[in-house]
Order: sequence, then structure tokens, then C-alpha cells
Amino acid sequence: MTIQSLVGSKMVGFKHAQRVQASVLARPEKRALVWLAERTPNCIHSDHLTILGFAAQVATGITYALARFNQLWLLAAMGALALNWLGDSLDGTLARVRHRERPRYGFYVDHMLDSIGAVALLGGLAWSGYMSAAIAVGLLVLFLLLSIQSYLATYTLGEFRMSFWTFGPTELRVLLVAGNLALFRWAYVLDMHFRLFDVGGAIAIVGMATMLTFFTARNIVRLYREERLQ
Repeated sequence: MTIQSLVGSKMVGFKHAQRVQASVLARPEKRALVWLAERTPNCIHSDHLTILGFAAQVATGITYALARFNQLWLLAAMGALALNWLGDSLDGTLARVRHRERPRYGFYVDHMLDSIGAVALLGGLAWSGYMSAAIAVGLLVLFLLLSIQSYLATYTLGEFRMSFWTFGPTELRVLLVAGNLALFRWAYVLDMHFRLFDVGGAIAIVGMATMLTFFTARNIVRLYREERLQ
């Protein structure tokens, strides 16, 4: 999209990117979200849900940090993750069901807040004592790099990827909830030498690095072929 397409403060000819969502839980989640959107009171708007999702993600980080002093805060973290899913997933669905979409505004606000929320969540995990700071920083860096890759693909390819292979944000939340429950019994694994969340985080780092490498290389090849110099 060029400078010439800008008129005043409005963008002319904005093109919706194709949404790519192929995660394991995508179909049942979509049905559940549409069902909830159709029954959401009119006094609740998408912005309210966006704020809820962001506040819940920050709250998740805070409860993880507090779990350093009392393990029961892990239960509160699970509740915060559930509220984060509700707000973060339902806001866009509600806008589409009500035909009240603001694609540029929604895209920018939603994903900017997601990035800030990720810093809060992983910061809380690093402080909790259940995950080392090095693993938390590695996960945060790769999350942000995958986000950048996705946003650049949205602009250059018109393809907004909401999941990588069969894994997306909802699956991540489910794994975190399962991990929280496991921490009550197995905070350490492999003969008590390694933190459970460090092992899981290390596996996630390898998986995310693989995703980043694969999709970056694929998109570079695709763009090179589509803009081959004559």
C-alpha cells in the first residue's frame, strides 16, 4: 500500500488479509465464540472485551509472580488465562457477528496489546521461580519474532497467519493450564534436576525456532518468485 493511497487521515482501498487459522481447536472454538457473540448483551462491545483480554493477560503475569510465595496463586493464573481467552478471542468475533468491524484499528490495538501482555506474562513466569529467566527471555524473543513475521506477511502477502501448523494461542493457554496443574505435583522433573516449565519452555523454544525458520524461508522464496527481476 503506497503513500498515494492515503487521503487525509483515512486509508483508501484497504484490503482485508486472508485469515489462516488451522490449529487443532480452531473449529470447535469458532463455533463456541459465535454462540457466545450471539448471546452477548448489547451493552458489551468489542473494546470492552479487548480490555478484558489485556488486563487478564497482565493479571496472569502478576499471579505467576505471586506464586513464588504461595503456590495457590497458580489457580488464580488459570482463571486469568480463561478470561484472557474470552476477551482476546471474542472481541473480533463479536465485531464480525454484529457487522461492526474496524479492521485497521482492531488489528493494531489487538496485536500491540498482545505484545505488551506477553512481556507481562513471561516476566511473571521468570519471577515465579518455576521458570528460569533465560528460558522466559528466549520464549519472549521468539514470540515477538514470530509476531513480526506474521505482521510482515500480512502486509506483503495479504495473509494473516493466526496459527503455525496446528498450534495457536488457544493451544498455548491449554498447555499452560495443564502445566499449572502439573506444578502442584511435579515442579521438577528428570530426577529433580530440571524445572518442569524449563523443560517445557526449552521444547517450545526449539519448536518456535523451527516455525520461524520454516515460515520465514518459505515467504522469502515466495516473494522472490513473485517479484523476480526481468
